[in-house]
Amino acid sequence: MVDNAPLLEVKGLKKHFPVNEGLILMKTVGYVQAVDGISFTIKQGETLGLVGESGCGKTTTSKLILRLEQPTEGQVLLNGQDIYELKGQDLKNYRTEVQAVFQDPWSSLSPRMRVKDIVSEPLVVNRKVSAAEKQERIAEVMAQVGLHPEQADNYPHEFSGGQRQRIAVASALSSYPKLIVLDEPVSALDVSIRAQVMNLIKDLQEEYNVSYLLIAHNLATVRYMAHQTAVMYLGQIVEYSDTEELYQNPLHPYTKALFSAALPSHPDLIQEEIVLTGEVPSPINPPKGCRFHPRCPFAMDRCSEEIPIPQQVSPGHQVACHLY
Repeated sequence: MVDNAPLLEVKGLKKHFPVNEGLILMKTVGYVQAVDGISFTIKQGETLGLVGESGCGKTTTSKLILRLEQPTEGQVLLNGQDIYELKGQDLKNYRTEVQAVFQDPWSSLSPRMRVKDIVSEPLVVNRKVSAAEKQERIAEVMAQVGLHPEQADNYPHEFSGGQRQRIAVASALSSYPKLIVLDEPVSALDVSIRAQVMNLIKDLQEEYNVSYLLIAHNLATVRYMAHQTAVMYLGQIVEYSDTEELYQNPLHPYTKALFSAALPSHPDLIQEEIVLTGEVPSPINPPKGCRFHPRCPFAMDRCSEEIPIPQQVSPGHQVACHLY
């Protein structure tokens, strides 16, 4: 599809938030291990899907890649450059090359700004463009996302939810980005609109060769849109593979449980039912060894002591589990 050098490399990324007690003599009593040593790559023109239940660290990962949080440890490299070391013009370039589309189009767009200002903001803030170039780019991206350029003078409240998400996509596209972080881009939309927006995002990838980090709960959305999929549990990646391989042959007990909880693609399909016991442990005090072992139906003695190291089970398919 494109050359083999990854566009984005994440290496040993950690984000631990301090937990403080006391008002005057504040002291740190522990850390929330939101993201704890994850690594993955995204190639130019490809999509990586990040799945896992709420609180597993998906959104914190996206914030680290967007430089909205500082990491506790690890690196995020864009085209080989550490994004946390960028300053001045390099940082401005990074801000144009990495954009985001958030979950809720009702709250992610400013109600006080006209659509033309929302769409052109990433372009104008970080690059010097003339008024004519700005107008031309607004009209171009509005048309590409299926909206009329004449609607650029309207405010967000004059659009439906699906149209607002198209505006968010147009805004992300306006600065010619290389990577767009999609944080649950269709989960707040009606089912009838979801397929339209998903198809739009896929078509734009073909046209622009842009890469996506797709964060989603819906496994069907990830299967349809992502080339690679990483499964997160309690801040760590437990399985990582080509999407179709993962869906055909899930290996980690947590991945199997996720898939068994999802609706089958056809009513006649009989799925293995895996019911997980207990609650997700606290990220302040995660279990020793494998973090999934207290809920795992296949847990062995070593699972509570040894941290499983990701193993390459087949080409491009990694799993962190003592069963393999």
